[in-house]
Amino acid sequence: MTDVISLLTFSDTSKAFTAYRSTVVDVDNQSASHPRKTPRLDADSDSGSASRSRDSVKGKNVDRGGPVRIQVHGFAGGIVGSALNKVSDNLFVRLSRSIRALLEKGSNELSTTYEGVYTACRGVVCVAGRGEGLYEMLKAEIHRCVNRLAEELEKTNKEGVEWIGHFVETCAWFEGQVALLESLLTYLDRAYVLKNPSLPSIHDLAFTRFRERIFSGYFIVEKLQKGISTWVTWERNEGQVHIHRPFLKELVSHLITHHVYDAIFERHFVEQTREYFSKESYQMVEVEKAKAKVFLAHCNQRTNEEQGRARDVMLDGTIALVKDAAIRALFEGRLEWMAKEVFMECKGTADLKKAYALFSSVDGLPVLCREFKAYVQKTVQDLVKDASKDDEMVNRLLEFKSFADTTLKEAFLDPSTKQNNQDFSYGLIDAFTKGFKARRNKPAEQIAKHVDRLMRHGQRGISDAAFEALLDAALALYRFTDDKDVFRTFYHRALAKRLLLERSASDDFEKAMLKKLKEKYDPEFGMGDHMFNDLALSRDIMREYHARIRDDSSAKKLSVMVLQRSVWPFLAREKDVDLPSSMQADLNHYTTFYKIKHQGHKLDWDHSLGTATVKARFAAGPKDLTVSLYQAVVLLLFNKETEIGYRYILEETRMDDGELKRTLQSLACASKKVLKKRPVGKDVNDNDVFYFNPEFTDPRAKVHINSIQAKETAEENQRAQSHIEGDRKHYLDAAIVRIMKAKKELSHEQLKNETIDAVKSHFVPDVSVIKQRIDGLVEQEYLRRDEEDRNLYIYVA
Repeated sequence: MTDVISLLTFSDTSKAFTAYRSTVVDVDNQSASHPRKTPRLDADSDSGSASRSRDSVKGKNVDRGGPVRIQVHGFAGGIVGSALNKVSDNLFVRLSRSIRALLEKGSNELSTTYEGVYTACRGVVCVAGRGEGLYEMLKAEIHRCVNRLAEELEKTNKEGVEWIGHFVETCAWFEGQVALLESLLTYLDRAYVLKNPSLPSIHDLAFTRFRERIFSGYFIVEKLQKGISTWVTWERNEGQVHIHRPFLKELVSHLITHHVYDAIFERHFVEQTREYFSKESYQMVEVEKAKAKVFLAHCNQRTNEEQGRARDVMLDGTIALVKDAAIRALFEGRLEWMAKEVFMECKGTADLKKAYALFSSVDGLPVLCREFKAYVQKTVQDLVKDASKDDEMVNRLLEFKSFADTTLKEAFLDPSTKQNNQDFSYGLIDAFTKGFKARRNKPAEQIAKHVDRLMRHGQRGISDAAFEALLDAALALYRFTDDKDVFRTFYHRALAKRLLLERSASDDFEKAMLKKLKEKYDPEFGMGDHMFNDLALSRDIMREYHARIRDDSSAKKLSVMVLQRSVWPFLAREKDVDLPSSMQADLNHYTTFYKIKHQGHKLDWDHSLGTATVKARFAAGPKDLTVSLYQAVVLLLFNKETEIGYRYILEETRMDDGELKRTLQSLACASKKVLKKRPVGKDVNDNDVFYFNPEFTDPRAKVHINSIQAKETAEENQRAQSHIEGDRKHYLDAAIVRIMKAKKELSHEQLKNETIDAVKSHFVPDVSVIKQRIDGLVEQEYLRRDEEDRNLYIYVA
C-alpha cells in the first residue's frame, strides 16, 4: 500500500506549497476559503475577513503564517504491476459482455449496472490505457449486431406497410442502443477517440456500419420501396388515410437520421408518383373520354391530396417535388387538348383560375395563352359573321368582352406581381382585332348604331358615371376595328338625325362624346361643331321670323332648320312630297324672308326629316299625334275622304313609291293603327284601300307614331356604303399621288406598303384595291411604269 507521502513527492527546491498563501486556514477544522476568490474590501480585508471575524469571536486560534496541511479522504492507494493488469482484464471482460448484451436485441444478460459499465470504461480507458482494444471490441460487436438485424429483416414474413412497421421498430431499437452506449462509454469517446482524429465517434461508427449494411443491400431497399408504394397506392385508390401512415412518418425520420432519405425515399416516391398519374391520365382521357372540365377538377383534387399527404409525412422540400411530379404526369401530352377544351367548357373565372395555376405549374402558359387567343378570335368571328343577329352584334360582343376582361383580372394574374399577365392581355387585343376582320365594315357600322341607341335613350335613371361607362365600353370595341371611316360615316348620319329630330338625350353628352372621339380615337371627328352652329343660327333666324309675322298666322307653328350641305350627311333629293297648299304657302313666305336676309343663298327643301303634330278626333276622344311630315301629309288626305286607295294617295302626294309604302305601313300595320286597310296584312300592296280608324285608343293624350325616317332603311344603308367606297377611292388616289410626288419612283411593293401606312388611320385597304387604283392612275398618266423594270413606278410631273 503506497502512502500519501510517496504520491506527493517534490524536489527539495520546490516551493509548491510554501509559496501558496491561503487566505485563512483553520487547523482544527481543516477549512479554508476558496483560493480563486479576489479581494472585495480594503487592503486589510479580503474574502476571508468575515470568517476570521467569526473565528475571533469564537476564540479560535488562527495561524496565518504556518504550513498548509492537506488531507486526502477515501484514497486507498494505487494499483501497479500484475495486479493492475489483472484488474483491467476483469474490467475489459465485464465491458465486453455488457456491450454484447446491449447490442443483442431481446437480451437481458447485462451482468452489471449502467453505473458499473460507466466506471469500468473509465478504468479500462483512463487507468489501464486500453482504449484501443476496447474500441476494436466495440467495432466488432457493432458489426455483429448490424448483421443480425439485417438477417432478421430479410427473413421476416411480413410484407408491405407491416414490414415497414417492423423496420421502423428495428431502427428505433438500434438508435436507442447506440445512444445508450454513447452515454455509458463516454470515457472511450472523450478520452481515447478525441485524441485520435482519424477514428469515428461511437455514434458515427455505429451509424456508418448500419447504413452500409442495411441501406446498401438490394433486398432491404427493395422491401422498403415496395412498402412505400403499397401504402401510397392504397391511399390514392381508396381516397383515405392508411391506418399505418404513422409508420411512414417514423420511417422518414429514421431515413433522415441515416442520411438516406433522398436516395431511398424521395426519389422513389417522386418516380412512383409520376408513373401512377401517367397511367391515371391515360385512363381518364383516352379510355373514359373525360371532359376537360371534369379532368381539370380531378387534377386539382389530386394535386391537393398529394400536397396534403406530402406535408403530413415528408420533408418540406419534397412537397413541391411531389406536387410537380403529379401535375406534370397528369398533363403530359394533354396540354394542347386541355387548353382547347377548357375555354369551351369552363365559363366561370374560378375554373379558369384553377386551369391557369395548373398550366403555370407545368410551364404551359404559352400553350394556354395561344389557345386563349384562338378561342377569343374564333368567338369574335362567329359573333361578327352572324348576319341574322346583326342588331344584337354589339351587345353580344360587349358581353363576351366583359367575360374576357373579368377572366384577365381574376384568373390570369401573374402570381409575383398580382397584375394581369401581359401576354394574355396583348393576346386578347390581337384576337379581337383579327376577329373583326372576318367581316369588313359591319362591326364598325354596328358599333356606331349601338352608340346612337345609347345617345337616343339617354341615362334612363342611371348615374352620369354609369352612363359614361356604357359609352366607354362601346368605344372600347371601336379600338379593335380598322374601318374608322365606316364608324365615322354612320355616327355622323345618326348624330344628324338625333339633332334634327330632337331625339338626343342631352346636347352636353353629345358634345362631350364628340370631344372624346376627336381627342382619343379619331382626329377626323370635327363635324359636330359645325352642326351645332347651324342649329344655333337656325333658332336665331326662327325667333326673328316669328317676331315679324302676325300672332294669328299659321306660320307661328313653323320651325325651319337651315343647314349647310357640306356639313350634314344628306344628299339633295331629286323630288320630294307635295305638301298641302297651306303648308306650302308658309314655306314660301319663309323662303322670301330668308332670301331678303341672306342674298345669294339657295334653299333646297328636304321634308324627309320633317315632323308635325296632327290633332285627331277618335271615338274615345281627341288625341295629339306626333308624326313625321310624310305621315302628316297622308293623314290630312282623310279629312276629305273616308276611304282612299293606294294609287290615289300616290298621285296626290307624289311621294316615292317605297317611302309611301313604308309610311302607310307605319300608320296601318304597326302597333298604333290610326288607319286600317283592306285586305288586312303586314305588307302594303298597290290595290290596298285605307280608311280612318275611329276606334283607335291610347291612354295618353299625346301619342307618338313611330316615324319611319328615324330608322335607317336598306336604301339609305346602301347609299352610305357606296359613299364610303367612293371616299376610299379618293383617299387612295390622293395618298398614292402624294407619295409618288415625294419619292419620285418606287417599286410596287414599296408603294403598296407606303399607301397602307398613309391611310391606316381611316381604313386598311385590300391589296387588290390598291393595285386597281395604281393601274387607274397609270391610265390617267399620273404615274408611268419604267420601260425596263415594269414593277417600278415613276411619278409624272
